[in-house]
Amino acid sequence: MDDKDIEILKHLSVDGRQSARQLSLRMGVSTVTMISRMKKLEQQKIIQGYSVRLNHELLGYNITAIIEITTNQGKMLEIENVISKKENVIAVYDITGNADTIIIAKFKDRKTLSDFIKELSAMPNIGNTVTHIVLNTIKEDSRLI
Repeated sequence: MDDKDIEILKHLSVDGRQSARQLSLRMGVSTVTMISRMKKLEQQKIIQGYSVRLNHELLGYNITAIIEITTNQGKMLEIENVISKKENVIAVYDITGNADTIIIAKFKDRKTLSDFIKELSAMPNIGNTVTHIVLNTIKEDSRLI
């Protein structure tokens, strides 16, 4: 990966809808070169797909919860795989510290959040959960570049 690849990633991070032709014009390289570079980045799994960034609040998801989970009996990966498939979950992380896993999830209302926490607590091998409610979002952006 070189500086041109990083520049491609920056442009796609801002607008993933850009065509290879548009990017090639912006960067001063041929369209064929751009297509080749983009395919290489996809094959290397640096680009894992193209998606849209949503404004969750405008869609009614006004509650962001950060949920710590402590697991029992070494079943952490099993539990994380089940949780990662749940609709409201946007991130699942293995972490260090007192908890084993952190979940970031979005909810439309307190009842949906409450039901989700109760469902988690009822899962086998979950020892404890601690839920944090986000009061204000200062930055929420998965783009690094």
